[in-house]
Amino acid sequence: MALNYAESWAQELLEIMIQETLTSPFITQKVRWLDAKTFHFTQMSTSGYKTHNRNGGWNRGNYVQTDIPFTLTHDRDVEFLVDQADVDETNQTASIQNISRTFERTQSSPEVDALFFSKVAQKAQELNGYHSATKRSEWTKNNVFSKLKAMLGAGKLRRYKAQGVLIMYVDSAIMDLLELSTEFTRKIEMTQIAEGGLGIQTRVTDIDGVPVMEVIDNERFYSKFNFDGKNGGFEPVEAKYAKTEDTELASGKTYYTESGGVYTAVKSPVKSSLGDYYEKTDGSHAINVLIACGQTCKIVPKISSIYYFAPGAHTEGDGYLYQNRSLSDVFVFPNGKDGKIDSIYVDVDTEDYVAPTE
Repeated sequence: MALNYAESWAQELLEIMIQETLTSPFITQKVRWLDAKTFHFTQMSTSGYKTHNRNGGWNRGNYVQTDIPFTLTHDRDVEFLVDQADVDETNQTASIQNISRTFERTQSSPEVDALFFSKVAQKAQELNGYHSATKRSEWTKNNVFSKLKAMLGAGKLRRYKAQGVLIMYVDSAIMDLLELSTEFTRKIEMTQIAEGGLGIQTRVTDIDGVPVMEVIDNERFYSKFNFDGKNGGFEPVEAKYAKTEDTELASGKTYYTESGGVYTAVKSPVKSSLGDYYEKTDGSHAINVLIACGQTCKIVPKISSIYYFAPGAHTEGDGYLYQNRSLSDVFVFPNGKDGKIDSIYVDVDTEDYVAPTE
């Protein structure tokens, strides 16, 4: 019979997740679970004051309370078979714990960051006034500070900035430019994200009281990921071209022609040539800057099961079998005033991601 180690190891694995992620300030377990993968978020809004009538009476206001269920959908699993010959039989549990620690540190924790950055970026790109695209070469030491300040002032972000609940993440190249900026006078220091001297080291500073963190491991810092790659884990998504299915020209859409594997944008498309045109699916873009709010952006982890089978207790081979299933997700909640999302921002590179050649 297999033993479920999830409960006894949950706190240790959560600590590893916090130590190895840049997004640890957003991890929370303080949710009210309805079942194994659903929790509730209660949203309330009220009407405001009206002019008082001195002849008597009160202005009756109204309130709306909405109980919204959120369901975790990022459902992942993995198993490892360790041959008997490779295991110290006097320390079996420790061997399994070591596998678990290594997996959490090198695979699971980076995926937490990737999921957070991509989900927040995609949500921001759905909002008017909370996203932009800037070519990397357009960032310079002379404009980097003013650009970052402008992003912190987008939309309603000033409200959250005043409350001290925003965090800004930037690409390493942008942090380099900020160090060279003559407008920026604050110190940029190497520090650890988690407490206790065990977290990821990265460069950190602040602008107008908002922490600015460098994302050194830029493999985590893209607007979209494929979480079903052939080697497991996660990877950015390449843009692809496919024959258009349009029968009429769509205003504002870019069509492409193909020649020898090279796709060229059509300057003046014509209906009669639609059968030869391609469309480009949106791929991943490297993130330049991402701003998130600790009050409204949450990573909700739930370790469902960690199983360990001794040899003879399974039919997968002559060895110790380790299985891990994790259920988690990232949510961006609306504000409590008008039910709108206004606490995030993303700026991405204009260039599509291109996978490195093997």
